Amino acid sequence: MADPPELRGGDMLARLSDEMVRAKKQFFGKGPEQAKSYMLDDLLIVVMRGGLTTAEQTMLRFGRQNLVREFRQLFENDMTDVLTGLVEQTTGRTVVNYQSQIMFDPDIIVEMFFFAEPREDGIKATLEGQLRDDAARTADGSAGT
Repeated sequence: MADPPELRGGDMLARLSDEMVRAKKQFFGKGPEQAKSYMLDDLLIVVMRGGLTTAEQTMLRFGRQNLVREFRQLFENDMTDVLTGLVEQTTGRTVVNYQSQIMFDPDIIVEMFFFAEPREDGIKATLEGQLRDDAARTADGSAGT
């Protein structure tokens, strides 16, 4: 994989959310109304709300959730290279697996990307550091109740 990009933390997550919405609009004809990305070690989760096409909304009114879900899954399977490439370019990391899921009422799409390795400076390290800091404050009596 190429050198890691300059974006980090919240800026990188915001870029990932924006790029996923842009890709959905470009290739699906309509994109989500909201998106938020979360990263934990070797896992990226992008949660997108809304954005069903008029045809999908009609099919849902006819009770055909399974057909909408099946079409979306087929579409996402064919879009794997495009979406994983977008994530790899933005993060500078190699995606080894990708999965998409759609849920209805409310309409939510969850995209999950698994990376080859966790980042050394990822959330896990941050949480472990916070736990050590909390333990140290408690030990010296400086922590509040």
